[in-house]
Amino acid sequence: MSQSANAIERQAFRTMGYGLYIVTSTMDDKLNGQVANTVFQVTSQPPQIATSLSKNNLTHEFISKSGVFAVCVIAREAPFTFIGPFGFRSGRVMDKFENVPYAIGVTGCPLITEHVVATIEAKVVQTVDCGTHTLFIGEVIGAKKTGDAEPMTYAWYHEHLKGKTPVDSPTHIPDN
Repeated sequence: MSQSANAIERQAFRTMGYGLYIVTSTMDDKLNGQVANTVFQVTSQPPQIATSLSKNNLTHEFISKSGVFAVCVIAREAPFTFIGPFGFRSGRVMDKFENVPYAIGVTGCPLITEHVVATIEAKVVQTVDCGTHTLFIGEVIGAKKTGDAEPMTYAWYHEHLKGKTPVDSPTHIPDN
């Protein structure tokens, strides 16, 4: 095999279908959340979902300690000003929910009530160490469709909002 056949063109990962989500959690009466593009349904009986989060992120710490998380499916029409703080600011330096309407779900996790089309709550049943990230697999204990808008995809985010990818995202492409 030639060396070029073994090369990894990171742009290839951007051709995969991803949604855009805000994953939230709670710990010690504090709330946090972050943008994630890796959320998927694992099983239907019982219903389980999974998300992959960087070990560097505060939301990872919250989920690891609390054992619960929620997924808020971002609506396509959500403005970048709504998405940005969840993707490019740390909950260690700001309260991400200060100006965001939300309700507290049965898990204690914040469920965003604007610019989302669905919310799903889960209790962690398994974790998989993936090196820089952890795959959290959770049994769904609550789910609600909250709107009829189209969900935002990762491709749409890049094409229409000209959004960037945070360094700790699984799909980050380093500048060469």
